[in-house]
Amino acid sequence: MSWIEALILGIIQGLTEFLPVSSSGHLEIAKVLFGDNSVPAESMLMTVILHGATALSTIVVFRKDILEIINGLFQLKWNDEMKFSIKIIISMVPAAIVGVTFNDELEAFFGGKIMFVGFMLLITGVLLFFADKAKVTGKNVGFGHSLIIGISQMIAILPGISRSGATISTAVLLGIDKERAARFSFLMVVPLILAKVAKDILSGEITTDSAQLMPLSIGFVAAFITGLLACTWMIKIVKNSKLSYFAIYCLIVGTIAILATI
Repeated sequence: MSWIEALILGIIQGLTEFLPVSSSGHLEIAKVLFGDNSVPAESMLMTVILHGATALSTIVVFRKDILEIINGLFQLKWNDEMKFSIKIIISMVPAAIVGVTFNDELEAFFGGKIMFVGFMLLITGVLLFFADKAKVTGKNVGFGHSLIIGISQMIAILPGISRSGATISTAVLLGIDKERAARFSFLMVVPLILAKVAKDILSGEITTDSAQLMPLSIGFVAAFITGLLACTWMIKIVKNSKLSYFAIYCLIVGTIAILATI
């Protein structure tokens, strides 16, 4: 992979991570358009690195919220911060279990399977349509909600299923308002992504002598910068815009992806 391709992939990741359109699905489509011939493990590695960059940008934007979560864990008091911290931990469990148990099987989905990505984008589009029609009650995220939203995040590991789209839609269908759903959605993924990157570093999959170090680094920087800029204004779009707009986009891109592989 050239540095220009890595740069473009980073920009795509930074722009699509915070919208319910599946950043991983867009990355897989872009890789195929670039003629990327990397094996699934290497393809997924680039995806993980780019997600790590946008996770870092999320930390910068939501630094106050994250400090509250950390304080909640160390205060050992049953207050709102502690409750929110526990909800974040609960939401992480399903994806963490699947990620550790089925890591090799998941890597197989990150090898340019564009038809699969297309069908997953269609599912994302349908889910967004249902969520757009749901009645919002203004409820806050509860402990039970956290587990259900976490299951949605687990399913969204698959490329083409939008993580933010799945989690925000699930939260909205549960009656939670978009602002709280978006905040919870963006915060719940940060520990998982950082843990995945740390695991790859400790296992030796990310090394300084790797031939992919340059494109990985360029992709990371591009994703972080664009993610930092995008996160500050795209979150408002998610909260204020109709999810049906994103649903239509996912249906169109998914259909094109499927037809392109027939």
